Amino acid sequence: MTYETLEKELNKDGKLHSLYLFYGEERFLLESAVKKLKKKFGEMLQGINYIIIDESLIDDLIYNIESPAFGFEKKLIIVKNSGLFKKDGRKKAGTPIQEKVASYIKENMDVINEAVNIVFIEDEVDKNQVYEAIEKNGIICNFEELNQNALIKRLKQIVLAYNVNVNDDVLTYLIECSGSNMQLLINEIRKLIEFAGTGGTIKKEDVDKLAVKQIDAVIFDLTDDLGNKKISSAIEVLDGLIYQKEPLQKVLVTLYNHFKKLYLCSIAIKSGKDIGTSIGLKPNQTFLVNKYKRQVNSFKSEELKKILVELTQLDYNSKNGKIDIDIGLRSILCSYCK
Repeated sequence: MTYETLEKELNKDGKLHSLYLFYGEERFLLESAVKKLKKKFGEMLQGINYIIIDESLIDDLIYNIESPAFGFEKKLIIVKNSGLFKKDGRKKAGTPIQEKVASYIKENMDVINEAVNIVFIEDEVDKNQVYEAIEKNGIICNFEELNQNALIKRLKQIVLAYNVNVNDDVLTYLIECSGSNMQLLINEIRKLIEFAGTGGTIKKEDVDKLAVKQIDAVIFDLTDDLGNKKISSAIEVLDGLIYQKEPLQKVLVTLYNHFKKLYLCSIAIKSGKDIGTSIGLKPNQTFLVNKYKRQVNSFKSEELKKILVELTQLDYNSKNGKIDIDIGLRSILCSYCK
């Protein structure tokens, strides 16, 4: 089931399903769905008709399904990061508890339907026997990070609800700067709404003033400065990352990965291959393709290869105590911009 369909179901009248499995990267939407589900369930008294189970208590799951919810019609059981959906690639069979839970679900849905609503919440899942049992008898929703259009739509709804104006280009720029995590974007848009005020308009310069840029977006800025041979601006961006207490090793790795993507982008353009696939973008990151295409025009393939080699050597030499990463990074930036 898609999140949109699940959201509609939770917002309308009707009974809850007996089994749910929620997982995925978009934790804000996942937690929002859980809150709506709890609200729809109704009154909850922990330990009586509301039970929380984690991996350390997973052996008690079946006991909690079968024990009565004294004074209540049903019991809500939330099972978080249970270990039930981990698959050992070396073994064909599941663990004893996986086999036990999967068999119980398959053979006792009448008990489950009558007594409980169970919500399994996981970061990621393997499609093992427990997954298949829930897939056959319940609802599974993968909370993937939203694509750009879906993010813009949701952010615009929030902005308009506060009687503030914003156009799609500004929201696109905000996503490019702050990433595609919905919770982070909501935090940023709230600041921008307060700054614009009722009846006001959020502008691109407001994003530059107030929004916290993710390191990947900052590296884009630094690379733009390198492409334009603006060494002072590039060093200023690096100083900003250091001021924000970004670990220099992380800066080095992020810079290397960015130039690697630029190099792969240049190869993809020459060979006519799909750029997004070639540089390993997620489905919700395809809006970055044009940024990479634009930026790669500022570099020759030989220059990109040379920078990658220098960054690799810096990583090796810094780990062996031959050079400080800060000095090494500044040296590479300066030598390119000469």
